Amino acid sequence: MRSWLASVSTGLKRRIFQRSLLLSAVTVALMFLAWYVVTATGLANKLFLPAPDAVWKAFVKAVVKGYQGNTLQVHVGISLLRILTAFAAAVIVGVPLGIVMGVSQTARSLLNPIIEFYRPLPPLGLYTLLVMWLGIGEESKFALLFLAGLPGIIIATTQAIWNIDPLYVRAAKGLGAKKSHLLWDVYLPAAGPTILAGMRISLGFVYTVLVAAEIVAATAGVGWMIWDAAKFLLSDVVIMGLIVLGLTGVALDMTMRAIGARLMPWQSAIRT
Repeated sequence: MRSWLASVSTGLKRRIFQRSLLLSAVTVALMFLAWYVVTATGLANKLFLPAPDAVWKAFVKAVVKGYQGNTLQVHVGISLLRILTAFAAAVIVGVPLGIVMGVSQTARSLLNPIIEFYRPLPPLGLYTLLVMWLGIGEESKFALLFLAGLPGIIIATTQAIWNIDPLYVRAAKGLGAKKSHLLWDVYLPAAGPTILAGMRISLGFVYTVLVAAEIVAATAGVGWMIWDAAKFLLSDVVIMGLIVLGLTGVALDMTMRAIGARLMPWQSAIRT
């Protein structure tokens, strides 16, 4: 009986996934169709909105011949290195800080004003100060991306820890759990899904700040490529770069979701 129910559940999930995939494909196809119609009929100036085939040719040229001395693969690799390095540092710093703030009212009172003050600051305004302090090299870019990703992780972790049912903590302590056991067996398993959601949102925000980080004294990177192409009205390169950024962002988000499903398999079990 259990095996039959498991097979039915697996088949149902597969059909739901296939249906979602089909609907997503239809949405993408309609967007490309609308893009083609608008450019083919002359409703949009091709200088500002090139046709899909022109963007594809720009993509092929960037992959084969490169843009401004570097191939598209190099630009993507440099941008991903900047993003992933800064995001990893934000996770390493933000998750422990969020746990401490979620457990301790004193820590939350001490640190929350600092986080809430700089969180809404515009990236470009903050970047000018970072350049003054750290120069125009990689250090200021890393700092900007790091600070962009940090608040979301801290806030999500703090809220996740704060929302854990105290009964779980008291029950674990009653069974003799030490602080390290509470961290790995109570706090992180219960708060993990919310922390992962905060990490995904923070990664997206780091992506939005990438162009700002790469416009100052950079010579490579997808954000820099988009900014440089815009100065010369190379809209095909700009749109191609935006599509590449979007696709790499989707790939990273899917990777994070897969890691979350691997580390927290009970969440999929709850949904089914």
